[in-house]
Amino acid sequence: MTTTLPVTITEPGVYDMPDDVYHADPVPGGSLSSTGARKLLSPSCPALFAHWRDSEERETKAAWDEGHAAHKLVLGAGPELVIVADEWGKDPNEWRTNNAKAAVQAVRNRGATPVKPAAMERVHAMADALRGRRTAATLFAPGTGKPEQTIVWRDAQTGAWCRALLDWLPNPTSSRFIFRDYKTCAASAIQKPDRVIDDLGYYVQAAFHVAGLQALGIAGPDAAALLVLQSKDPPYLVREVQLDPIAMQIGAIRVREAQRLYAECSAAERSGDPNAWPSWSDDVELISLPGWVERQYEMELSQ
Repeated sequence: MTTTLPVTITEPGVYDMPDDVYHADPVPGGSLSSTGARKLLSPSCPALFAHWRDSEERETKAAWDEGHAAHKLVLGAGPELVIVADEWGKDPNEWRTNNAKAAVQAVRNRGATPVKPAAMERVHAMADALRGRRTAATLFAPGTGKPEQTIVWRDAQTGAWCRALLDWLPNPTSSRFIFRDYKTCAASAIQKPDRVIDDLGYYVQAAFHVAGLQALGIAGPDAAALLVLQSKDPPYLVREVQLDPIAMQIGAIRVREAQRLYAECSAAERSGDPNAWPSWSDDVELISLPGWVERQYEMELSQ
C-alpha cells in the first residue's frame, strides 16, 4: 500500500512523492540510491560520489528533459510538461537567447519540465509507438500498477538506508513478480542492448531495485527484471529485454559492494575522518591496455 508522504521518512515502505522531494533525499542522515550506488563503484569512486551528493545544483540537459517527458506520457505520472520555444532566436528549439533561458529556468523553478516544441512532438510519437506494441503496452497498462513510486528500506547486513524511484510498481498478484523499467535510448543502443545495459549500469540499477522490493516483502527470490527500451529516433522502435540470471547475480554483487562502501564511508564521515570518501588507491597503479587491444598484438607479443 502506498503511504502518504511525511515530512521525513524514518520507516521502510512505499511512498508517493514528487521527483524533487525524492532527489533531495527525505531520509534523515541520508540514503543510498541506485544512481549513488553506481557512482560509488568502479570506474567511479567514493570521492566522486560525495562530490555529486553534496553538489547544490545537479546538471540538467535538454536530452534528460525529453526523457522525463517520454516517461510522463508513457507512464502517466511525473512533473508537468511545459513547451518552451525560443521565439526570438533563429531556431525555436535551440534555447539560446536570454529570454528562452529565463523561461526554461522559470519552468524548472516551479518543479515542471521544460520541453522544446520538436521534442514534444517526438515524445508524443514515441508514446503512440509504445502503445502500439502489445508487450510493452501490457506491461504499463493503466490499472495494472502505479507509476513513479518510491521505495525506502534498510539493508539488513550493513544497516544502510536505501531508496529507489520505480518507474512502475505492479499491483500485487499471486504470480511471479516482474519488475519493469522504461528507458529511452539512441537508435544505436537499442540495436545492442547488452552494451547500453553494461555501459549505463542498468543491471546494477535493476538488482538494486529488486533488492529493495525483496527487503519490503513485495518481490520474492524468483523476481524477474524487464527493461523496455525505446529509440528516440524514428520509427521509435521498442525492445523488451529480460536480464538473465547471471546479469542479475553480478548486479547483486555490485549492489552489495556499494552498500558496504556507503555504510563504511558514512560511518567514517560521522566520526570526522577527513578521508571518509576516498578516491582511488594512494599507491602507483600498474595499468594494462584493454584486452581487445592486447589481443590485436598477440602474435607479436608471443615472439
